[in-house]
Amino acid sequence: MAGDNNLGIACREVPLPVRGPKKQGIFQGVINVKHVVLILALGIFCFLGSSPVKAASEPQITAPAAVLMEASTGQVLFERRAREERPPASTTKIMTAILALELGRLDTPIKVSENAATTPGASIYLQKGEVLTLGDLVKGALLESGNDATVAIAEGLAGSEAGFAFLMNRKAWLLGARMTHFNNPNGLPDPGHYTSAYDLALIARYALGNPVFRRLVATVEDQIPGPDGVRHLYNTNRLLESYPGADGVKTGTTAAAGQCLVASATREGRQLIAVVLGSADRYGDTRSLLDYGFKNFYCERVKAGETLGQVYIPNGEKTSIGVAPAMDAGFTAPLARSGQLEKRVLLPRAARAPVKKGQELGRVQILFDGQVVAAAPLVATEDVRAIPWWSRLIFPGNIFYTGRFSTLLERNK
Repeated sequence: MAGDNNLGIACREVPLPVRGPKKQGIFQGVINVKHVVLILALGIFCFLGSSPVKAASEPQITAPAAVLMEASTGQVLFERRAREERPPASTTKIMTAILALELGRLDTPIKVSENAATTPGASIYLQKGEVLTLGDLVKGALLESGNDATVAIAEGLAGSEAGFAFLMNRKAWLLGARMTHFNNPNGLPDPGHYTSAYDLALIARYALGNPVFRRLVATVEDQIPGPDGVRHLYNTNRLLESYPGADGVKTGTTAAAGQCLVASATREGRQLIAVVLGSADRYGDTRSLLDYGFKNFYCERVKAGETLGQVYIPNGEKTSIGVAPAMDAGFTAPLARSGQLEKRVLLPRAARAPVKKGQELGRVQILFDGQVVAAAPLVATEDVRAIPWWSRLIFPGNIFYTGRFSTLLERNK
């Protein structure tokens, strides 16, 4: 257990460089690892679903409902009536696609029913009795926005649209999309089919974590088999070719929903998600939102697996061990106030071997205005075995147990 390796020695703070403007203020004092949980419980505030941290000037958009989200953290940077129920049109297909990718195999053959082939609205012109793979149908749904492709997916995986809608709603609930209810897999108008800008951002953020989905929504054109050879697919998201860094996600348009767009863009490793619903200029609105996010905010973050420090192991086969965050963590602040962001590492001065890879040894915290706003456990990056007791008798002056000698012992065993 991790607690068995704590030497009872006070924690040390390991200074870390902050990549933004110079941080203000220096943390003083000694903190014990056992107190970290209490500090977090008292000081941390949850930014998921909270009011956005605002920059000086907000974007001018036409959409009555919109949201801008930091993809790495889920933090809201801007919102306008983002929690109101609205028809989502074909942005629904984000959920349809991610369920298809998670529940089925891309090479699974699906036979097109008459119901699927005769679905109204946007189409890839499927024919009754035609057989396509699930992967090709997902392409047709995401790129060309084929309503017929989504019905084929739903029937192929759940037996019916109603059965698939049940799975969609269950997934939405699990993702925290509580203002969402789906009645079909494509977004065709239905009084009981609705979502919100915020919920769509949550769903898109989750979906972008799937590498296949991420690749498909960034694809401008592709082709799949058709009755006469191939079907050429062209992504309906024109932002991909007109906005630097654009890499997704999905358009939607109906008379009831108006112009809708869930978009994403990545610059310098930072990804933003913008959602506009009922817009008079969805691409102009989305550009304004993304520009606002990239130009006015700074994100301080740590990445899972990134070595952030070393812990001394007095009785180990190695004298120290690296530690890295067990998960991603970050916080976004207005650029003008990025100097209030701090990053701290809390580690024990030493830990006793044996240490197991993945064992928690400390924490990393991100603070804004002195408040802990994000944190992650720091875990050992490798195993470290304890030195045999007799080795201390043979080498009483060398408790560090050099790597070379460790290797020789291994070979002699």
